[in-house]
Amino acid sequence: DKEVRAIFLRLFAQLFQGYRSCLQLIRIHAEPVIHFHKAAFLGQRGLIENDFLTKVLNGMAFAGFVSERGPPFRTCDLFDELVAFEVERIKAEEGNPPKMMKHVRELAEQLFKNENPNPHIAFQKVPRPTEGSHLRVHILPFPRINEGRVQELLQEGLARSQGAPPATRGDKKCVVPAGPPVGMFIFS
Repeated sequence: DKEVRAIFLRLFAQLFQGYRSCLQLIRIHAEPVIHFHKAAFLGQRGLIENDFLTKVLNGMAFAGFVSERGPPFRTCDLFDELVAFEVERIKAEEGNPPKMMKHVRELAEQLFKNENPNPHIAFQKVPRPTEGSHLRVHILPFPRINEGRVQELLQEGLARSQGAPPATRGDKKCVVPAGPPVGMFIFS
């Protein structure tokens, strides 16, 4: 599923390339309001009469996208990096499927690493008991815990974690990179 997500990430990065240059921060209210200048975005890309993109920009999902990703000072992520720095790479890979798939796999790997920062720790979900399961008579008693084995497992886990680098999340806020200007992108 990470590769499918990576493909959509590339698609939206291509679709919204240069969107940051059309954001306007209005500070006349008590709390600043972020406005997206749709006409400028479509005009600079030469897509004024593109019905699909116009409908996307008028949708509620895009309004949520602008309000969430509009602030100039926030935590950046993989999408921001794609829009700001990978524009030329994505454009160059359009005619070369093997390079495109290599990039998709790299993005999928990065998405996996973002969701699983420490690969040594795996959590297994325990299903909830079904309704009425407590009324069953044939339930076996829970087995006794072997304290020696528990201590062995704890010591093994501690030994492994001592050699692993500490897992830290880079949720520092920074200035979001604007990327290249919208005028660079003329699509047919």
